[in-house]
Formats: sequence, C-alpha cells, structure tokens
Amino acid sequence: MLERRKPDLLMPLKGYAKSRKSQKKHTKRQSPALDALRAAVTLTKDAVHAVGVTAIDVVRDGAAFIGLSSPAEELQNPFSNLDAPIWEQHPPQEIINIAFDYCESLTRREAGNFYHSFKYLPDEQRRAMCAVYSFCRRADDIADGDWKDVFQGGLGPDDPEAIAYQSEFEQLSDRPAVIDEDAYKTKLAQLFFFRKKLSTCYNGLTSTDPVFLALKDTVQTYQIPQEYFGDLISGMEDDLFNNRYRTFDELYLYCYRVASVVGLMCIEIYGYDDEEARRFAESWGIFMQLTNVLRDVGEDIGRNRVYLPLQELEENKITVSELDGTVLRNKQWEAYTYHYAKRARTYLAEAQKLIPLLPRRSRYSPAAMTAFYDAILKQIIKRQGDVFSSRIRLNKVQKIWLAAAVYVRYRFLPFFLAPVWDLFAKVGLLPRV
Repeated sequence: MLERRKPDLLMPLKGYAKSRKSQKKHTKRQSPALDALRAAVTLTKDAVHAVGVTAIDVVRDGAAFIGLSSPAEELQNPFSNLDAPIWEQHPPQEIINIAFDYCESLTRREAGNFYHSFKYLPDEQRRAMCAVYSFCRRADDIADGDWKDVFQGGLGPDDPEAIAYQSEFEQLSDRPAVIDEDAYKTKLAQLFFFRKKLSTCYNGLTSTDPVFLALKDTVQTYQIPQEYFGDLISGMEDDLFNNRYRTFDELYLYCYRVASVVGLMCIEIYGYDDEEARRFAESWGIFMQLTNVLRDVGEDIGRNRVYLPLQELEENKITVSELDGTVLRNKQWEAYTYHYAKRARTYLAEAQKLIPLLPRRSRYSPAAMTAFYDAILKQIIKRQGDVFSSRIRLNKVQKIWLAAAVYVRYRFLPFFLAPVWDLFAKVGLLPRV
C-alpha cells in the first residue's frame, strides 16, 4: 500500500464523543420486558441446598491451590469439592481471603497488562479490581470461549428454570441464535446461572464460587451498583443472538455493555468526587472497546462476526466478504481505519479527563490501560489498517517504556508541570500519556 497522509473517506463516520446526547439514549433500556426478565433472575435460600464447611477445612483444601498452580496448568477452584451453590452462613474472613487469592491468580494468568496496571494500587483496591476482572473474564469466557461455568445443583441447559428462561427470552428478543444450537443452549443456561450467582452479591446469601465470594465483599465495600454487572451479562447474551451491527449507535450500546460498565465499576473502586467522572468512565470503555473491535476484525470475521457498522462499510464501498484480509487492496480501507481511529480518539480525549478526577494513588491504573490501547491504535494506523497479517500487540520494550512514562507522570509529576509534558509529547520527545 502507498503511504498517504490523512486519507479521504467517501462518507464521513458518525458517532463522535461530541454527539454523545444522541448516543446516550441508546444506552438506556431498549426492551423493558426483557430487562424485567433479566432482573428477576435471583437465587433464594429455599430453592437450593446450602453447604456448611468449617473455616479450617476450607483453608486446608485451599492451601493445596494457593501458589502451586503452574502457568501451564488449569487454575484450580479452591472450593470445587463443595456440593452446593451457597454457604449456610456467611463465611469467615479466611475463606474470603482464599477467594481473593483465586481472583488475583486468575488476573495474573489471563491479563498480564491489566494486572500490571492494578499492582500499584493499595492492596485492598488491587484485590477488588482482580475480583471485578475475574467476573468480567469468566462472563466473556462463557459467551466467547469454552469455559464451563459450574452451578452446583443446577442441571445446565436441561434445568427447568434455564429452559423456562430461554423460552421467555426468545419470545421477548424475537431473534434467532447466531451460533450452534447446542452451544447456544449451554451458554445461555450458564449465563442464566451466572446471573443467579450475581444476585448473591446483593442479597443475604453467599455464593461458593470464589469469584462471586470475592465480588460480594467488593461490591459491599465500594457500593458498586448491580446494574453494571447485569448489563455486562446482557452484553454477553447479546453476542449469542447478534453477529452484525447495522449502525454505530447499535455498536455503541454493545460497547457500553461490555466495556463502559467496566469503567464505571472501576471508578467506584478508584474513588471520585466529581459526578463527571461517570461520563468520562463511559467514554473510557467506549475508546478501549472500539480499539478492540478494529484490532480484531480479522479474528472476528473468522468466527462469522462483524462488529464494524455495516452501514459505514457499505457507504464507503467496503464489503464484508473483503474482511478476510483482501480488504487491504481496497483503497477505502486505509481511509476508513484512519477516520475510525480519529473517532475513537474523541472518546480517548474524554477518557483522559477522567484521570485528574481520581485520587492520585489511583491514576496510574486507568492511565496505563489507556496508554497501552492508544499505542495499539497508533500501530494500526502506522500499518495502514493491516490488522490481518499478524496480531497487533506491544512488545516488552514498548510496554516498559509506556508503563514507566505513565508511572512518572501520574505518580510524581506535579500538576503544574503537566502542560510541559504535553508540549514535549507533541514533538515526540515523550509519549502522549
């Protein structure tokens, strides 16, 4: 491909951060009946068997797990020997600590970059972030991977409750599944029971799943609304029924559910005083998910998924069939990716406004994640939109350099020197973080 400066686009893209008012309505509930069905999923003590195990027994069982799993081994659930989904009584702190250890191990193994951004937080906040990440990771693994989530006492897709939920869900959504029928039934049932476990974080019950045990302690400490977690599960359910997005507004709603809500969860842990932080946290999630969408175009088309808005592609003479990599020969593709990145950066600009609203000790975490994603987006543009030849990722040197720059700026640089940093960043002498 030829090197071009600011390539032209046939039809301009819509959905910049400045048009948030028109997009904001799309993050609201679109189907009250479907949302009511989802919200009604809860776990009650009289519906399931509860287990009673003394703290010392569980600590002994958990000791075999903590710190002994090698990277090549499957992470072991320290409570896998329990035969019920809830505890008879709220477990003591020793058991909760084991649950947090499990979540921290899961985060280190599955998301090294994210864990790196957490590790400079105070211990309590770091462990809370790992609990939130583990919830998000497992939800995504159910919807988009091969994780087999377990609900003790449940019958999976053959469970009468799961069957009833599936039937009513299909009537209200009026959409066919876009994946294999058996996989669809299994995944929808697992997400149904995932919602049940989530309900224990907000009622008097306590799940025996270590992720939800740690999450319950987290949401109680930081008062994180249940709505955020429920919306994320809804986004995962949407993936079972939708593999195409017609407009940017449709994509925005998906990005909000699977990414913006994560930003909203995080800021409750970071801490903030200005309510504007919520708006900027929403943009933070939108920016990172838009970057994911562009980076993963080639992988997604291999799974028969297209997250790029079809209307935009059609207006710019780009066909879905080209997204296997042949689109690189389409002169509109570089222009599209350039302007797509330009739009994503309008949300980045808002996300960066979040950082000064957070306590100084918390700023490194979101700033590091944002810097990593911005660097990935820059690489995509540098490669003229070639996200097909190889997966775009940062090498170790790039990560260390960015992490060090972020650490210096947000942990040590006095506020009044920030404009000086920005000036040097504009001429390329410092990274724009």
